Amino acid sequence: MKLALASSMCILVLAANGPAQGASGPLYPTKPVRLVVPFAAGGLNDTLARVFGQALGESLGVNTVIDNRPGASGTIGMSVGAKATPDGHTLLFSSSSAIAVAPNLYRPAYDPVKDFVPISTVSALGSVLLVHPQLAARSVAELVAMAKASPGQLKFGSVGPGTSQHLAGELFRMTTATELLHVPYKGGGQVLTDMLSRAIDIDFEPMPTALPYIKNGRLRALGLTSAARSPLLPDVPTIAEAGVPGYDSTLWNGVLAPAGTPQPIIARLHAELVKIVQSPEMTKRLAGLGAEPTTMTPQQFSAYISSEIARWRKLVKTLNLKVD
Repeated sequence: MKLALASSMCILVLAANGPAQGASGPLYPTKPVRLVVPFAAGGLNDTLARVFGQALGESLGVNTVIDNRPGASGTIGMSVGAKATPDGHTLLFSSSSAIAVAPNLYRPAYDPVKDFVPISTVSALGSVLLVHPQLAARSVAELVAMAKASPGQLKFGSVGPGTSQHLAGELFRMTTATELLHVPYKGGGQVLTDMLSRAIDIDFEPMPTALPYIKNGRLRALGLTSAARSPLLPDVPTIAEAGVPGYDSTLWNGVLAPAGTPQPIIARLHAELVKIVQSPEMTKRLAGLGAEPTTMTPQQFSAYISSEIARWRKLVKTLNLKVD
């Protein structure tokens, strides 16, 4: 999905390039900034957090410390961020799954809307609907026809209940009125291994890990989960284009602060992030990771989070999804 690209002039004027005044008067920042990442080190969310964390630290003139707090689909890390001192020195690098999906599956010790101040989205990427080349389906329409002809026979894999892969598959199942069998795994590597051996039939794989298998012909791309095509796979249609109107399961990342963080600090951070995201260097860096740069004003990002929470809540309730 092409997220809105925005940079409010009034925010930029407020932020300028100098240090911002906090509520009690001291300049900001006065010490290293901690960036809480609610996922384990080594994954795509962590990689993106380190890319943006380094750039933000350089822009602010301080060190940025990455603090990985994985667990419970991101709710553990989000809880850590919600309880942090709201002075701008602790920020959260969140994802769509952690802020918009997980609160619908768990009962976190925080309110995903009231306990954070959204600053800006920074990146977005879609996943790819993959099948094995030996599967007869060569398009989304043919895959849907196969699924309807053999209800419950086609299997799709994911890295566990409530994850982006799982929900992308469930959304596909619901919007196409088909019956697919969900097969959860403990890691993404096993999903791809079983795709290659045809132990499972379908995988909604994030773009960065899907690309090598598409390019070497070991797996076939039928459609993109995002609302717009990707320049990385210009010939692959979106799932919505390919006959499933309204389908959209875009993955996105954004930076948030604990509720109560002074507005001048939020304005400064927003201005810095917009500058970073829109730089040619970051655009090139993100393209190498299969992602696209995006920004929103804090107000736009806040409204977007609320709409995403509501959208995924509807799916979770409709399918009666639960996590153990």
